[in-house]
Amino acid sequence: MFSPSKKTPLPPNVIWLSIAAMMNDISGEIVTRGLPLFLSATLGVSKSIIGLIEGVADMSASLLQVVSGWYSDKWASRKTVAGFGYLMTAIARPMLYFATSFVLPLFSKFIDRAGKGIRNAPRDALIADSVSPEERGRAFGFNRALDPAGAVIGALIGAGLLYLWQSGGLQSISIPHWKTLMLVAGIPSFIAVFIVFVLVREPKHERKNPPSFSQIFKVGQGIGSQATDKRFRNLMLIVMFFTLGLSSDAFLVLRAQNLGISLWQIFVIIALFNVVTTISSYPAGVLSDRINRRTLMRAGWLTYALIYLGFAFATEAWQIWVLYIVYGIYYGLTDGVERAFVADLVLPEERGAAYGIYNGAVGIVVLPASLIAGILWQQLGPEAPFLFGSIVAIIATFLIGTIKENKIAA
Repeated sequence: MFSPSKKTPLPPNVIWLSIAAMMNDISGEIVTRGLPLFLSATLGVSKSIIGLIEGVADMSASLLQVVSGWYSDKWASRKTVAGFGYLMTAIARPMLYFATSFVLPLFSKFIDRAGKGIRNAPRDALIADSVSPEERGRAFGFNRALDPAGAVIGALIGAGLLYLWQSGGLQSISIPHWKTLMLVAGIPSFIAVFIVFVLVREPKHERKNPPSFSQIFKVGQGIGSQATDKRFRNLMLIVMFFTLGLSSDAFLVLRAQNLGISLWQIFVIIALFNVVTTISSYPAGVLSDRINRRTLMRAGWLTYALIYLGFAFATEAWQIWVLYIVYGIYYGLTDGVERAFVADLVLPEERGAAYGIYNGAVGIVVLPASLIAGILWQQLGPEAPFLFGSIVAIIATFLIGTIKENKIAA
């Protein structure tokens, strides 16, 4: 394990924003992992419709992420924009209490992901604003570590409830039990809203004029030795291509169920996955401050390709447990490091817009990615979407090596 070269504590903003992410993920894990099981086993919704729900919900956030990031640059109040996004998510999740068909979950997920689309870019920009360039990887690593720590807690809560219910003969998530899960999930979301609005502080520093919205897609072109720097744009194109094979995690949950893993055990596996992500994210972020971030991204993407091959050919339940552990390492190697890499390639006054473009680029491709996964599963079998994702990841691993790394000074 690596430790930071400087022993100075991280700023309060980084800590509070990370705790808010943790609280939000406690709630999100219960909803995200339980919803495909509820829709499939209890309501009889097809895999294609589940893929549509996941894809539409994620894609709904795409344009909002671009706009909210740019607006947080212009308005100079990233905290307010991020807080409003957390509030939307906190309102959306209790709607699922009333779900009796796929229609309300579709609407709820739309609002939930819209909230994510509004909050993510200004939140990431707030983190980047709050630390020096030399601690950027460390800060994002810490944030990415506490986020899955919340997912561990959420998954264990879900596992505990489902274990109690299954010991009484429950074979699928009944509507009354689903309502209980949604009530439990609603509480930490509102705690996250309180943290952002009350405890997070807007960093005080000189703000320069951000690019006009009409110039937003020229973000990142003003640095480097050449007149137009294409690295940020190329990074976004490669990330979009990689995401095309990144099917919703709902399909991983359904694959686990497909191999006979019980409902409560699925939540335990998810908790284990998030423990590994938590443990690996911070040292990966620290390491990325010392060596090439691109190298860690390539290692993570190659790991992802191998994981998806494993999911395609898995035949025993124990193999899913192992694959989820390695899946946690993939997240640790890439999630925070990618965000730090984005900050390296753009000017400080462009960070909100840059994170909006980054999150939006991923969101735009999520819909076709989830639809492809759902159709492949429905038409060719559960192995097909994972084989497709593995091939795409291998190609993207080679492509990311074409981007030169050159960290900016501030």
